[in-house]
Amino acid sequence: MVLSSAAFFVFLAAVYVVYWLVSRYRVAGMAAILFANYYFYARWDLAYLAIVPAASSCDFGIGYLLGRTAKPWLRRLLVTVSLALNLGLIVSAKYLPFLSGGKGIWAWTLPLGLSFYAFQSLTYTIDIYRRDAKPATSYLAYMASVSFFPTTLAGPITRVSSLVPQMLREAKLSPQDGGRALFLIGMGLMKKLLIADYLAENLVNRVFDLPKLYSSGEVLMASYGYAFQLYYDFSGYTDIALGAALLLGMKLPKNFDAPYTAENLSEFWRKWHISFSNWLRDYLYFSLPGARSKWLPYPNLIITMALGGLWHGANWTFIVWGLLHGIGQAVFRGYRALRGAAFTPSKHPLARAARILVTFHFVTLTWIFFRAADLRTARDILAELGVGSFTFANVSPGFALVLSIAALAHFVPKNWYQRTMDVYCDSPFYLQAAAMAALVLAIQYTGATGAAPFIYTKF
Repeated sequence: MVLSSAAFFVFLAAVYVVYWLVSRYRVAGMAAILFANYYFYARWDLAYLAIVPAASSCDFGIGYLLGRTAKPWLRRLLVTVSLALNLGLIVSAKYLPFLSGGKGIWAWTLPLGLSFYAFQSLTYTIDIYRRDAKPATSYLAYMASVSFFPTTLAGPITRVSSLVPQMLREAKLSPQDGGRALFLIGMGLMKKLLIADYLAENLVNRVFDLPKLYSSGEVLMASYGYAFQLYYDFSGYTDIALGAALLLGMKLPKNFDAPYTAENLSEFWRKWHISFSNWLRDYLYFSLPGARSKWLPYPNLIITMALGGLWHGANWTFIVWGLLHGIGQAVFRGYRALRGAAFTPSKHPLARAARILVTFHFVTLTWIFFRAADLRTARDILAELGVGSFTFANVSPGFALVLSIAALAHFVPKNWYQRTMDVYCDSPFYLQAAAMAALVLAIQYTGATGAAPFIYTKF
């Protein structure tokens, strides 16, 4: 059930109605959300009705035992079991079928990789192990939180310890939060269907499938197009997820903060897929030996980003992508450390713009490896960029217009965006409904045909 499809919004409307009818009784409200979570999983595959409840129950038990014992060896054993369980879900769903070549007992195919579920579940047991959180007092609240359906496909990865208290408290939905939820959902649909899918269908997919058929200029435009397609696709999903959760009185963390305005790679990763960046930092990077020493942080950065790349799939393209980002961050941090107090970047607008452009082009270059089917395709794309044949016969005016709008919209000041949201939320309900209806019509007549899956749902 794709989050931009009509089926999802029928499902969301049904969950909304049922939840608020029974929400005055917290047990009934949490049960409604848990039923919705499992129904959502079942729409993808019935196997999840066995996998997810069993894994969740194991981690709940592990969390309970971690809260009851102070013995270091037992605590290490318990958290290791949780790591093995959740990493095993990722490996068995994403890597064993790949490594087996689709043959033998590992030749199953599951539509969801369970990566986001596993990462979210690990926040619970690791936080309790580190004594950063306490075990949940309610099994039902925990089960509803760890499998919360808006975060299932592509996050944002939310600490279970922050979701459980929201499940347990009295449910409330103010008119402002309701308006904000609809605004976020509408914004997510615009990003996905009017920008991301349009860019993909009108040049990006064709160029990345057969790069040798296109000129350097067309490949360059497709590379820019993919950079913005990926951003609007993924941030569009996040907006819909945040809006869907808010309709149920739940607040999820922010996942994007205008990442292409970053002046360096470290800043980029504080703005891009924030929940994943924080997860890598808090649960992987700081768990590596010597993370706070003078020199080890640099190889640890490279290792962390390489593993982050590998998480996206069993393909050398993702490993190269992760290594490039890891090396880039290590070089920047090393340079900053060597300069010490002398590292004071110029605040001149032209200098800042130059840093943004350099960072953006480095990120765009690495997205080629992220998008390419294999290293040979990535090499062909890079080779075409070096030919220097700058013709644009296959770049339609519509593509150029949408790409320009996508780039300009990314740099809209935050206060403009917030003011627009406030105006929408303060408007009468019939104006809000009219705006949503106008958006649906615009998507119907100008958007791409059908509801393509969000890019990050395959991870």
